[in-house]
Amino acid sequence: MAIGPVQMLVLGFAEPEFTGKIAAELDRLREHEFVRIIDALVVSKDDDGDVTAMQVSDLTTAQATEMGAVVGALIGFGYGGEDAAEVGAEVGMEAGEDGHLIPDEQMWFVADVIPEGSAAVIVLLEHLWAIPLRDSIAAAGGIALADEWIHPIDLVAAGVKMSAD
Repeated sequence: MAIGPVQMLVLGFAEPEFTGKIAAELDRLREHEFVRIIDALVVSKDDDGDVTAMQVSDLTTAQATEMGAVVGALIGFGYGGEDAAEVGAEVGMEAGEDGHLIPDEQMWFVADVIPEGSAAVIVLLEHLWAIPLRDSIAAAGGIALADEWIHPIDLVAAGVKMSAD
């Protein structure tokens, strides 16, 4: 299983006004096979404190189990070598058996920390477009020396720092 770079987005909505535009844009990106939702957890709390949660994934249960095994093995390998990779693969495989990689307990954690009348979303988004680019770089003998997302606020912060110097 080739895995593209995975981005974790944690989004907050102080006064959610979900009109379907976010879902439509994600659908567009998914239709073009630019991204895949590995797992997404949406938690909202109404003004009375009642919690609603929804979990979505583009992965089948078999794919989630396989992805969990790969992720678990990589974490295990980093933690303690080959023996730990085997243990990590088993733990990761079990984690994906329900078709999701974000554990159910995470919903209660999110629900506990968001205020009434708000919502939060955790999305594990796989960037499929990057797989052939990564493979081409590797085939040319290249490796990533750094990898960072630069957001507009980062550019503002760089300007503030430069003005202070």
